Amino acid sequence: MTIKVKRVYEKSEKEDGYRILVDRLWPRGISKDEAKINMWLKEIAPSNELRKWFSHDPAKWNSFMEKYKRELEGKKEIIEQIKALEKENGIVTFLYSAKDEKHNNAIALKNIINSL
Repeated sequence: MTIKVKRVYEKSEKEDGYRILVDRLWPRGISKDEAKINMWLKEIAPSNELRKWFSHDPAKWNSFMEKYKRELEGKKEIIEQIKALEKENGIVTFLYSAKDEKHNNAIALKNIINSL
């Protein structure tokens, strides 16, 4: 079983498996047909307050990870749903729209789920 991470703007591939958009806001400039998502799980995204506080500042990355992990403690059912989808499909790809490929909520979510 595998969780991958990919920008929603990148071309959809068969190897992506089950594609889940994990952003709270719909990505700019892409239609639902173009995105080729299987599910939009905006409930798993960081809260608006945390998202705005982080503002994709790499200097805040470690603090963001800790705060996001605390937020996810109240979302165990959604995490279990993701794990079930991963088990069922073999591969789940978290889609995100941020420009920073190293410091974004999809990377954080993957790291947190893999640590559970």
